[in-house]
Amino acid sequence: MKVTRVQYTVRSDFVEENKTNIDAVMSELRALANSDVQYAVYLHGDGKTFMHLVHQNTADADRFPTSLSSFKHFQARLKENLEIPPKVESFALVQSATPMF
Repeated sequence: MKVTRVQYTVRSDFVEENKTNIDAVMSELRALANSDVQYAVYLHGDGKTFMHLVHQNTADADRFPTSLSSFKHFQARLKENLEIPPKVESFALVQSATPMF
């Protein structure tokens, strides 16, 4: 299982649009109903730092969410509105108390 964490900070005036763009990505992912991908986004207490956490269970799942049109739009808009650039980290799951997939 591949786990990716991405954290970045946007300008204050872009927070709501970023949330809307994230909603579009999540809607497109839900419509695909691919159980091999779990994707969650969190907002830090500062109200403008986002953390994306993606679990991908198969090699095929590795193409989600980056291949989605909504994600491409999200990324394009994000690039123009960053305060702190994304930090990307990859992890391998060692153990979980709850089923991930």
